[in-house]
Amino acid sequence: MKSPPPIVCLLGPTASGKTAAALALAQDTPLEIISVDSALVYREMNIGTAKPSAAELAAVPHHLIDIIDPRDVYSAAQFREDALRLVDEIAARGRRPLLVGGTMLYYKALTQGLSPLPSANAEVRTQLDEDAAREGWPAMHARLASVDPVTAARLAPNDAQRIQRALEIFLLSGKPMSQWLAEQARTPATPPAHTFVPVALEPGERAVLHARIAERFRLMLAAGFVEEVEHLRARGDLDPSLPSMRCVGYRQVWEYLDGEIDYDTMRDKGIFATRQLCKRQLTWLRSMPERHIVDCTAANASQHALATVRALWQV
Repeated sequence: MKSPPPIVCLLGPTASGKTAAALALAQDTPLEIISVDSALVYREMNIGTAKPSAAELAAVPHHLIDIIDPRDVYSAAQFREDALRLVDEIAARGRRPLLVGGTMLYYKALTQGLSPLPSANAEVRTQLDEDAAREGWPAMHARLASVDPVTAARLAPNDAQRIQRALEIFLLSGKPMSQWLAEQARTPATPPAHTFVPVALEPGERAVLHARIAERFRLMLAAGFVEEVEHLRARGDLDPSLPSMRCVGYRQVWEYLDGEIDYDTMRDKGIFATRQLCKRQLTWLRSMPERHIVDCTAANASQHALATVRALWQV
C-alpha cells in the first residue's frame, strides 16, 4: 500500500515570496493553506504583518489567520495542536494541506514537539513587569542568571520577553527553563503521524532580499502602517509589552508615536529589525539538513518553487 504524500511546508524569511508561490500552486491544485506565522494570527494587524489581501484570502482557503485579538497570546503548543487537526480535516475534504510561513519555532513545535513548560500566569507576569519597571530588564537578567545561568547566558540583557518567560517558569515550577529543556531532549515528543517536508526559500544574494525588505517596509508605511498602529493604541487595552506589539515594525512605530524617535529613525529601525528577523529565520532554516532549497532571489524562483513542491507531491 502506497504511503500518503508528504505534507509540504513552504518556509522562508520575510519577503522571500512564500505567499505568491502558495497562491500560484493553488491555481491548479485543490489545496488549503495553513499559516505558519506568529504575527498573522492577530486580528486588526494587517499592513505591518504583510497579511494576504482580502482577495487572496478569498481565492484560497486559509487557516490560522485572524484567529485571536492582539490582547491575547497564541503559543507554539497551540499552533501544533491546531495545525495537526487542520491537516487531517483538509485531507478528509480531499484537498492538499500546504503549510506556509516563517515562524520556525512553530515548525519545530509541529515536527518535534515542545517541552511541557508551565503555562503562562498573568499574576506572575504582572509582578515581573512591575519589578522590571522599577529595576530595569538588565537587573532582571541578573536575577535570572542567579537561578538559571544557562538560559541567562544565551539571552541579551534587554530581551524582556524571554527573560520574563524564563523567570516565570522558575517561579511557577522551582525548576530552571534549561533543566526543562534538557529533560525534554532526553525524552523527545511522540512524532506526528504525518511526514512534513520543508521547502526553504533562501536568498542566493542576501543583498537582493535586503533591498526587498527595505522596499516592502517603505510600502507598508505608504499604505498606512502608522495609522494602523495609531488605531491599535487608541483601543487603550494594548501596550508595547504584549507579544502582538513586539512584532517587528509595530514596536518601532509605537516608539515613534510615543515621541521617542523621529520618523526617519523609526523607518530605519523597522528595516533593520526586519533584516535581523530574516537573519534569525535563515539560521533556523540552515539547521534543517532535510530541507529542499529554492533560491528566492533567482529570476526563476517562482517556477523552481512550484516544480519542487509538485515533485514532492508525486512521491
